[in-house]
Amino acid sequence: MSEPSNLHRTLCAAALMLGLFLLGGCAGPEDNVHLNDSRWRFALIDGHTPLSDAADVRFADGEITVLVGCNRMTGPWRVNEDRLVAGPLDQTEMACPAPAWDQEKAVSALFAATPRLEVSEDKLLLQSGGHSAELIRAAAL
Repeated sequence: MSEPSNLHRTLCAAALMLGLFLLGGCAGPEDNVHLNDSRWRFALIDGHTPLSDAADVRFADGEITVLVGCNRMTGPWRVNEDRLVAGPLDQTEMACPAPAWDQEKAVSALFAATPRLEVSEDKLLLQSGGHSAELIRAAAL
C-alpha cells in the first residue's frame, strides 16, 4: 500500500481542523451572551397568566434562578444550539396552594425538558413537548 501524498495529508489535517472548529462553535459561551445578567418576568405559562406577580427567571454568572409561586429553583445553565440546558436545579419545598403548585410543576417540567428557546430584545420563548412559557425582559439585575 502506498503512503499518502503530502497534499492528501494536508487536506485531511485541514478537514479535521475545520470539523473541530465547527464543533467547538456549536455551543460556546457566546451563545449565553443574550441571556447572561438578565431578568425575565413570566407573561404566560402554558398559555395562562402566572398566579404570582413575582414569577421570574434570572440568569447570572452561570446560575439560573426561577421563581414561579412559592418555591425557588436554582442551578447552572447554558445554551446548546437552540436549547436551554438548566440543571440540575435545586428547589425549595414550601407548601403551596394547588393552582400555584400546578404552575410550578409545569415550569419545573419545562426546564427539565431542555426547552427550545427563542430570545429577542424583549421576549424569551421556552417550549418543550409538553409545556411552554413566554417571558418579557424585566429591569436589569
